[in-house]
Amino acid sequence: MILDKLERDVVLGDGGMIFELERRGYVRAGPYTPEVVIQHPQVVKQLHVDFARAGADVIQACAYYAHEEKLRDIGMEGALEEINRTATRLARQVAEEYGILVAGNLCNTWVYDPGDLSTHTETRRQFDEQIRYQESDRTDFFIAETIEYLGEALIALEAIKAAGRTAMITLGFKYQDKTLDGVALEEAFKRLKDAGADIVGINCFRDPEMMLPLAARLRQAVPGYIATQPVAYHCSPDRPYFQAQEIHGDPAFPLELDPFMLTRREMAAYAVQAKEMGIQYIGACCGAGPHHIRAMAEALGRTVPNSRYSPRLELHPIIGSPAHIREKDQRILSEQRGGRQRDKK
Repeated sequence: MILDKLERDVVLGDGGMIFELERRGYVRAGPYTPEVVIQHPQVVKQLHVDFARAGADVIQACAYYAHEEKLRDIGMEGALEEINRTATRLARQVAEEYGILVAGNLCNTWVYDPGDLSTHTETRRQFDEQIRYQESDRTDFFIAETIEYLGEALIALEAIKAAGRTAMITLGFKYQDKTLDGVALEEAFKRLKDAGADIVGINCFRDPEMMLPLAARLRQAVPGYIATQPVAYHCSPDRPYFQAQEIHGDPAFPLELDPFMLTRREMAAYAVQAKEMGIQYIGACCGAGPHHIRAMAEALGRTVPNSRYSPRLELHPIIGSPAHIREKDQRILSEQRGGRQRDKK
């Protein structure tokens, strides 16, 4: 189904669920684990609604870091099945209401070690387990994201394909244009495509300006469907990934990233540029909220449910159109005169 949509038009993804939930006060910065899906399911469901109404064609199950290694950090590894099942069920409820797709979610396990074969087995076990719990609630395809080792990405791909599902595999690149196991960008994606990945791409760490040059190389090297999901935080050539930003010499990540936030206009420009480059799956990652996704959708020429609330700045009483401001001033003066006349009586 996702491949059919990609064949017809650009597919717009959602934004950064975990970061947005942290901003709203329901995820703890640091572990960034998604226990919110069982503690406050109505909050997660509402954020899915917000992204759907903003124009997302796909919403991802809120299952990032819903694996044993991270849940063990907070003493909730026993909730692994409940979190994964609930995450996909909530996304499915919203997807059915808005006629959009649900992507199951896998991510870096923090277990994989390229030199230790036992960790490869454990990584595969964890991926299989998450897929089993998420697939039970009818995901449409799976996204394995923010993976920095090609070896780990290939294991995620094998697990998804073993379940008979469509696979979108996205790698993350920080300072280098190669994976952490030393494979050049173009070669890594060629190997993923040869191994059966249906969609490949780049996500997280970099903003659009730092990501799109890598995506252009990927687009040139690999046929088929390409995805980009950049962060909504400004980076720079000397600090090309957002966790490296500093304020007054101190790390800005994760609590002082606000000054680095991309505007909705900048994210809209990214969506247009990505489409012009031949990117078919255009999404976003950490920091991107529903307002960014709506701006991206509208920049792509779409009218979405929340377009009814798109800006009408000409109606603002201070910065609006001269005619509107004059009309507003005249109405206020008229009301003031009427009040003074009533006072005289």
